[in-house]
Parts: sequence; C-alpha cells; structure tokens
Amino acid sequence: MSLKYNKVLLIGATSGIGEAYAEKVVKAGKKVIVVGRRKERLDAFVEKHGKDKAEAVEFDIILLDQIPAFASDITNKHPDLDCVLINSGIQRGFDFSKPETVDLSVIGQELTTNYLSYIHLTHAFLPHLQKQQNETSLIYTSSGLALVPIPRCLNYCASKAALHHFLLCLREQLKDGPGNVKVIEVFPPAVQTELHNEKHQPDIKNGGAMGMPLDEFAEDSWKRLVTGEEQIPVGRIEMLYNAFEKTRQQSFQMMVEMVKARGGV
Repeated sequence: MSLKYNKVLLIGATSGIGEAYAEKVVKAGKKVIVVGRRKERLDAFVEKHGKDKAEAVEFDIILLDQIPAFASDITNKHPDLDCVLINSGIQRGFDFSKPETVDLSVIGQELTTNYLSYIHLTHAFLPHLQKQQNETSLIYTSSGLALVPIPRCLNYCASKAALHHFLLCLREQLKDGPGNVKVIEVFPPAVQTELHNEKHQPDIKNGGAMGMPLDEFAEDSWKRLVTGEEQIPVGRIEMLYNAFEKTRQQSFQMMVEMVKARGGV
C-alpha cells in the first residue's frame, strides 16, 4: 500500500522526522515540497532526489503575518496540492523554581513555533484543501508529551497538549465538510533527532542519542500513515495512549454529542 496523497507540502523538513518523512514521500513516488529555514539543507535534498520529485521553499513559520502569502504562493503554484504535513518544532528546558533563569521571550518563541504557527498554517491552507475533489489531509507531528508531561520542558508539553486538544476539535468540525479533509496526529516518543541537541538544551548531554532510533520511528509511523490511521502513537507512547487516552476521548465524544443535542450551546 502506498501513500494516497500525490503532492505533499512538508514543513520542517531540514532534519530529523521531517527529513525522514520527506524521504518516504519520494520513495513512494510522490512529489514533495520541502520547507524550512536552512536553505542549504533544502537545496541538498532537491539535488539528491531531482527537481521532478522535490522542490524547496525557504520559510520561517514563526513569521505569522507572512503565512497567508506563503500559503497563497504555494497553492497558486501547486493547485493539485493535497497534503500538508506540519512538523516544525523546538524544545527548551525551563526551571520556574528559579524564575530569574527563565527567558520569557524564549517561552513565546516556543509557543509560537509549536502551536500558534500550526493554527495559522491550518487556517491558511484549509480553504484550498476543502476545494479539492479527492480526499486531502492535514498531518501534524505532535508528541507523547501532549498526553503525559515532564517537568523540565513544561512549556513544550503545554504547547503540544494545546495542539492535541485543538486537533481533536478540528477533526470534529471538519467531519461534515465542505471537502474531505482528514486530520492526522502523530505522537512520537523521544526520537534521536536534533530536538534534544546540547546546543539548544545544555542540560541534556548527548541528547541526539536519546530515544527511539529515527529510522525505526519513521518506518513504524509511516506504515500507519499509509493505512489511514488518524491518531498514531508510536513506541512506548502507544501504551500510554491505550491505557487512558482512548477512554478520555470517549468522554470527549460524549461531550460532543451532548452539546449537539443541546443545539450546539
């Protein structure tokens, strides 16, 4: 079975999970548009695979006011775009027991990168996806920390939890159309990527070696993307998801039905 979408815009593709997924798209014989801040890495990806299989666009998603123009440029050039995969993210450690060490501007940057940019991108690309005749999708790299937080990166956990709740509700809102837009959320465990590099998180030593091997994560999660799963907890996160998140979402569905029965109030 192969990926059902034919052209994927992959945001946050210069390393780690995003780059691994971009490789999967190309291997599936589909076109990928790789997006990120590091132009040299994007260009290297296109050079490796060829312009018939990949295209590069340099863009920084924290520039929220530029996202509408970015989306318009992409969709005008690629009217057949049928999948947007948002993978960008940063993680930082904070210790609020020592408030003098906390840089609130970094708190804001993390929240913008991990949550607000995702909302702006969703808003910008939805009209295009809703107009397509075929099934389209919005795919989001979330985190197992959206379900169970850890203290050292409390703001990262909060940003991912916010994204998870947004996506649960977005999926419900889009069920009745217009269009046929699937909302897909991937919950990685810790994965061996740049996210934990000492450069960004000096309290973690040898962070790039922490967690699930990238190839193993990409292979497992990609298979489940291809088969059409809408929520994909990977590795040890699947145990947590099965232990309580399924039950919690049953309560969510009960709440949804109760609100509908009351006329949406």
